[in-house]
Amino acid sequence: MSPYLEAISIYPIKSLDKIDVNLARILESGALEHDREFALFDEQGHFVNAKRNAKIHLLRSTFDPNLKTLSLHIQGTDQKAIFHLHDQQPSLEAWLSDYFGFPVKLMQNTITGFPDDLNAKGPTVVSTATLEEVASWFPNMSVDEMRLRMRANIEIGGVPAFWEDQLFTEAGKYVHFQIGEVLFEGVNPCQRCVVPSRDSQTGKVTTHFQKVFVAKRKDSLPSWTTSTRFNHFYKLSVNTNIPASEAGKILHQGDEVKILSVSQSNVRIAD
Repeated sequence: MSPYLEAISIYPIKSLDKIDVNLARILESGALEHDREFALFDEQGHFVNAKRNAKIHLLRSTFDPNLKTLSLHIQGTDQKAIFHLHDQQPSLEAWLSDYFGFPVKLMQNTITGFPDDLNAKGPTVVSTATLEEVASWFPNMSVDEMRLRMRANIEIGGVPAFWEDQLFTEAGKYVHFQIGEVLFEGVNPCQRCVVPSRDSQTGKVTTHFQKVFVAKRKDSLPSWTTSTRFNHFYKLSVNTNIPASEAGKILHQGDEVKILSVSQSNVRIAD
């Protein structure tokens, strides 16, 4: 079976729940439309995210089909609320501020969203087989739970575990690959943070998660992986850029995935 785009996920509000979609439009910045379009900030201008505040794991979020209305539910309680993202923003911010215990602001960026890696603003890529393999390292860990912990945008099917390690190479060079009609640059393996070590729904820490992950990742490194990109082994999935020339193109679930070439980056990436 040839590599193909098995699943697409977007995260309308950074650090909150995902939406699975059948297609996604490419923005000029290289981001997927609506992915991390909103983010929560504290008074100091810092992200309110799971890296800084484990309470966010208990916050379930759903959206209407047009991504205009947000429903929130504090897991394990009967506390629920529905807000229009624009018309009721002050009320939404007040509700979130009460939940977190400090003032919270909701910000929007429709151009780039709020990516973690400012040098790789495109979607993150992982394979289904990788998620299955990594889940197997931890007792009673489901593949879907590992998927929720890793929070990738694009999932590749029809390939072996860690196939996506072929989508990056030495520092300063880029792997050019194509999904459907969209051209990508694979930049680097994604360095993981504290978030994958916690249960995605409860925030409870998985004992020795990082220690086990690092040992298993090192032992499982395929022959095709550029090992010089691993100053440590707490890395999984691939950060990407998408050239500005691809703006407006559509990724479709089921699209073929092809690796094209390796080169210095010679295309302009939108700021």
